[in-house]
Amino acid sequence: MSTFLSHVGRFSARFRWVVVVAWLEIFAALIGVFAIGSNSSSGEKADSSIPDSPASLALERMNHEFPVGAGADGAALQLVFHPDSGDVTDPATATEIGSVLADAESLPGVASVSNPLDAARPSISQDRSLAVSTVSYGDLTADQQKEYYDAALDLQENAPPALGVELGGNLVPIGAPAPGIGEGVGVLIAFVVLALTFGSLLAAGANLLIAAFGVGVGLMGILAFGSIVPISDNSIILASMLGLAVGIDYSLFILSRFRNELRSGRSVDDAIARATGTAGTAVVFAGLTVIVALVALLVANLSFITEMGMAAAFGVLIAVLLALTLLPALMRFLGIHALSKKHRTALQRGELWSEGEKQRRGVMRGWGSFVVNRPIISLLAGVLILVIAALPMLSMKTAFNVPGGADPSSTERAAYNLVLDEFGGVQSPLIVLAEGDDIAAQTATIEGNLAALDGVQQITPAEISADGTFARIIVIPEGGPIDQSTKDIVHSIRDDADATAGVHLEVTGETAIGIDQDAQLMQALIKYIIVIVVISIVLMIVLFRSLLIPLVATIGFLLSVGASFGASVAVFQWGWLDPLIAAPQGDPMLSLLPLLLVGVLFGLAMDYQVFLVSRIQEMHRKGMDPRGAIREGFARSGPVLVAAATIMIVVFAGFATSTFAIGASIAFGLMVGVAADAFIVRLVLMPALLSLLGKSAWYLPKWLDKILPDVDVEGHSLEATAREEEKQPALVG
Repeated sequence: MSTFLSHVGRFSARFRWVVVVAWLEIFAALIGVFAIGSNSSSGEKADSSIPDSPASLALERMNHEFPVGAGADGAALQLVFHPDSGDVTDPATATEIGSVLADAESLPGVASVSNPLDAARPSISQDRSLAVSTVSYGDLTADQQKEYYDAALDLQENAPPALGVELGGNLVPIGAPAPGIGEGVGVLIAFVVLALTFGSLLAAGANLLIAAFGVGVGLMGILAFGSIVPISDNSIILASMLGLAVGIDYSLFILSRFRNELRSGRSVDDAIARATGTAGTAVVFAGLTVIVALVALLVANLSFITEMGMAAAFGVLIAVLLALTLLPALMRFLGIHALSKKHRTALQRGELWSEGEKQRRGVMRGWGSFVVNRPIISLLAGVLILVIAALPMLSMKTAFNVPGGADPSSTERAAYNLVLDEFGGVQSPLIVLAEGDDIAAQTATIEGNLAALDGVQQITPAEISADGTFARIIVIPEGGPIDQSTKDIVHSIRDDADATAGVHLEVTGETAIGIDQDAQLMQALIKYIIVIVVISIVLMIVLFRSLLIPLVATIGFLLSVGASFGASVAVFQWGWLDPLIAAPQGDPMLSLLPLLLVGVLFGLAMDYQVFLVSRIQEMHRKGMDPRGAIREGFARSGPVLVAAATIMIVVFAGFATSTFAIGASIAFGLMVGVAADAFIVRLVLMPALLSLLGKSAWYLPKWLDKILPDVDVEGHSLEATAREEEKQPALVG
């Protein structure tokens, strides 16, 4: 592979204008597809449901048997009154409520406003401290949704404070906000890190340009596809943050090798070919590992998770392709100016840098020596830090969606909680579908059994289907849809589904579907972790030709994932960094977050494993003792790895400042996971364990060694080719 990639790099450098124009044409073509697709799009939204859950199947049957209830009503909001007087029927309070309701009737788009104080159909709590009015709309366009909701918010905000008015519901679908200042600051810091690493603004600019262009191409490709097949905002967010991070890192690895080749005295074209063949091979392997991890989300068998994984994998693929083609073209434009002024001056004086020279000084060599000399202390300290960081994971709660809106401080959530406290789970009822030959005769028994369940507040009378074989019963729980008591009701109904002779019960409704979806995502997470662990071990056995290193690396990856989960719980569930992170905190983690974190962190962890341990492996193959190989591997690859991880962290930190809860929680989890994996697992645990294992770390049975392919990450075939080319003139002469 290294020979092929070196030819790709040399070709791209030689025909650099062709490569640049080709990529610009690809970008323009994707923009054209997106524009055409957007104009013909029906505005359909991506489906984020999980098919074939027990509750969703029951819902299909219920809609078939009770077709009248299957129709969708228009949009609606709630005006929730919680007055300071404590009594909504107080004459003065009732008059003020009536005035607000009159104003609500004049809001744009309103079809009707219910009067909660109407004696015929009251909607007030038992202690008369709360009244709820429903503001009904018809079918709304996207523009009307925002306009009408803003008008309703103005009404709520300008209502008399003593009425304690909150606005429940939301007419506007939740979507990703425009990028904020945090993302820009993250990219700026990444540029500073690149400039310090390279000592050249031109090299840093080229690195960042490739990454930014890669994000642009990747997003336009995803949006072009999304203009034909609906995709979610979450897919775009994940693809953009991951594409930017790996785009910077992959270019960094190749540019660093290119600079070293220039310093060793190679011509610009030869240095490009050599860098693309060596570091490019590692980039291909690392990129394919990330792509495999993302595509492996297919095992979850969840359409919207698969969509996110595929979109992110496409972004990573574009980053790899650009690093192998467009970057060599830019390196040819840069030439010797990719080096810092100090290195250019040294090169002009004939002072050449040698890859084979032993690096006796440097922070990373010193750190490697420290860990190698104190492996047990380093190992215990690293594991202790990761375990402590992971402890909050023990109280992790997940939910497919959060009732009452994603912001705990919003008026929507306040209205939801007020109604929940006074009326129980009336906003999220369970629907029980009972089937039997003579169901009408059994309804009293069924209703009695349901009412006797713990956590049930109210049972509505059964509705019988036209053929008399189905009954629909509404169960109002005491708690909300994500409360454990509500989940227990669902499980109890299913456990006793056939307790009544001749009758079978099923439970459905939005709440039951959400409970099923959360459970399915957790099951998918377990399945995915097993698949990821197997992939990890197999890939690293092939790459490092060792049995123990893959095992150690995989255990380290699981520890870094635990730290990521624990930190995410502490911040987004417990609210530890509420003053620093703008996204809402205090809610359970979304069910999809652990699945995404595992997939993305696996890919990134394997990147660091490849770039660090392959260097250690190279030193060991050259005859160094295990400890010496660790020191030299650190000295050579450590600085670039630290720079790459730092860039990843600051980029993800920028996205973590977003006000969009899903995007911020993904970015924060990745930020912590990358920091834990790069700076603790790879720079502490791996060298400590390699030092303790000694030569046994590289053990591989002979029979397995014979059948494994040789990946050649460091491009040893290039050295053999170069030696043959040097001998060729002598043979001719």
